[in-house]
Amino acid sequence: MANDAVLDRPRLAPSAWSIPWRVFRNPWLVAAMATLAVAAAWSATGTTPRAVAHLWTWLPALLRGLWMNIEISVLAVALGTAVGLVVGALSLSPAPAVRVPVRCYVQAFRNAPILVLVYFATYVFPFEWRLAQWTIPFPDWMKVVLGLALPTSANVAEIFRGAIQSIPSAQWEAAQSLAFRRSQIFRLVVLPQCVRRMLPPWMNLYASITMSTSLASLVGVHDVVDTAQIASNTVARTDFTILVYFTLLALFFAYCYPIARATRALEKRHERP
Repeated sequence: MANDAVLDRPRLAPSAWSIPWRVFRNPWLVAAMATLAVAAAWSATGTTPRAVAHLWTWLPALLRGLWMNIEISVLAVALGTAVGLVVGALSLSPAPAVRVPVRCYVQAFRNAPILVLVYFATYVFPFEWRLAQWTIPFPDWMKVVLGLALPTSANVAEIFRGAIQSIPSAQWEAAQSLAFRRSQIFRLVVLPQCVRRMLPPWMNLYASITMSTSLASLVGVHDVVDTAQIASNTVARTDFTILVYFTLLALFFAYCYPIARATRALEKRHERP
């Protein structure tokens, strides 16, 4: 009778939010919806074929500018990850003389606005280094890399610390009972699990830093935003200006959306026992 009651129970309709969320799981549907949204925006703003022709002319320059943003994001995340792993390990030190300054470093750069850090790196570091009789230039894009690497290192340190502390202490004790040294436990037991747990938030952090590279144009870096501003001022058409900034949104979306999809796939994979 209980089984019959369960079978006769009416099924609940899906919630209002579940259907749209399922649509966003399909990348092809998302791409089609984005294309339709851009086309609707073009028609609503009165975009003319002449503006589209100008966009086609400027598109190679926009792609070169986007490549500059990608280079900055890759270098900033690589540098920040290397520093963040060291800082995260030091934050677990039992010595307060080591742990307290490291925690202050993490809290300072995690809670600082990225724009302020970009300006900080731009104006604090010199424009060139003098080494004996040689002069080594220090371009603005390298300063932006340093400015973005500071919050990256602080966030990676917290991700690494949280991943290590999430490993149950029973695994350490079990490995010690098998006569593993502490370095072997860390390398063979703890670190592989930390990498799996760190990868999804690390990829989210990379996508966030990539979008933050749009601030590089404010300090003189010739990136995709700066290229769009030059194109808008050169063509001097309202419909082209709207069109070129919609193109910026599409370019960043096309680069960051696959990262978000891969992050979600990794999270689902690691949820399995």
